Amino acid sequence: MKCLNSSETILCAALLLTFWGTAHAAADPVRGSKIDVANLVRQSAKVTESDRKAGLEFDCNEKIWQPDGSYKTYAVLMLYGSPYNELIAVNGKPLSKAEAEEQQRKMQQEISKRQHESPQEREQRFAEYDKQQNRDRHFITDFVQAFNFKLIGQGKLDGRPVYIVQAMPRRDYRPPDSDAAALRGMEGRLWIDKSTYQWVKAQAHVVHPVSIHGFVATVEPGTDFILEKRPVAPGVWLPKHFTMNAKAKIFGFFDHKRHEDVTFFNYHKATQSAD
Repeated sequence: MKCLNSSETILCAALLLTFWGTAHAAADPVRGSKIDVANLVRQSAKVTESDRKAGLEFDCNEKIWQPDGSYKTYAVLMLYGSPYNELIAVNGKPLSKAEAEEQQRKMQQEISKRQHESPQEREQRFAEYDKQQNRDRHFITDFVQAFNFKLIGQGKLDGRPVYIVQAMPRRDYRPPDSDAAALRGMEGRLWIDKSTYQWVKAQAHVVHPVSIHGFVATVEPGTDFILEKRPVAPGVWLPKHFTMNAKAKIFGFFDHKRHEDVTFFNYHKATQSAD
């Protein structure tokens, strides 16, 4: 999944939490009828981090929706250690023969480029991708530390028994960097699968403005996210749907808005070598 630039990238990463290994062992957060909510969230965060790592081994399709109801479908392929997006359909209709051939030409050109890149070029490409992965990993840790969690109910979601957990910002939270500062203005809710501790759904919204990047940008109320996940392989859950409406002020003056609506499907093991 493609994240955004500037403040929206920060918020996207904060909820992609998102995004992808074997889960680390942890104390059982449910003992008898008593539920240790803090430990439940920590365990679910470890499972989420495990999924993020496992996701690097999968190709998938993404359907990216526009506000007017139109959409484009991409095949997202791991090519030699980093993703490549190939356009395969527009509004559910396959590309024309000429358009499909052009997309194939572009992909073959990129494959050739990656096959013949110098060690320095490959290192730079990997470093850029690793930078995003490290940011996502840090945000999972920051998320657990930035909120107080309260069990507000139990129920079913997508046919699975879940715990419903409310996340409220901690007043004493001190973000380690400007990226994590966005968490101070957010509230959230988690639907955690009872048997696997996976996040079936995560929802968050900004409740008060938060300045980030040295006050260059301010994330505004009205920014919200929803991430839904599903099992794609034994022990691995990956995103099935993500929506985001982001509002920000740049330099305290220019309004900036962004909408994202992405559906993920057709997960399968990546076939291209990373070597």
